[in-house]
Amino acid sequence: MTTNASLAITLHVLSAVIWVGGMFFAHQVLRPVAVAQLEPPARLRLWTAVFRRFFPWVWLAVLLLPASGYWMISGIYGGMASVGLHIHIMQGLGWLMILLYVYLYFGAFRQLKEAVVTEQWPQGGRQLTRIRHIVGVNLVLGLIVVATAAGGRYL
Repeated sequence: MTTNASLAITLHVLSAVIWVGGMFFAHQVLRPVAVAQLEPPARLRLWTAVFRRFFPWVWLAVLLLPASGYWMISGIYGGMASVGLHIHIMQGLGWLMILLYVYLYFGAFRQLKEAVVTEQWPQGGRQLTRIRHIVGVNLVLGLIVVATAAGGRYL
């Protein structure tokens, strides 16, 4: 394996781990604690700050995942015609995840930030619920992609 292939695989895996792992932590760990311990205004401020720190990492993953994936497809596997079904599944689900993230970022997250700034707590709560649902779907898709990446070639 060449250095370029090693770099592509490393960037691809690290990007997936950061994005999917971050969603898992936020959805399954941080959210239940925040709900149990914080009143809505403090909880909405917390989530806005958390997303502001996490979303730049997601944008990096959104750029690196397709770039490194297509780099591997062309450089390691010899093109789309040479890859297995599991690669096509990962690609399709990956693009769906990216579209959902873009929708979340420019829709619900933008509206959440506005609601927090203007202290419209019910509106902020609705947007946080939208974000939670989208992240929940993306988390499931991401876990399917990880499982497909890990075991798909053996099916």
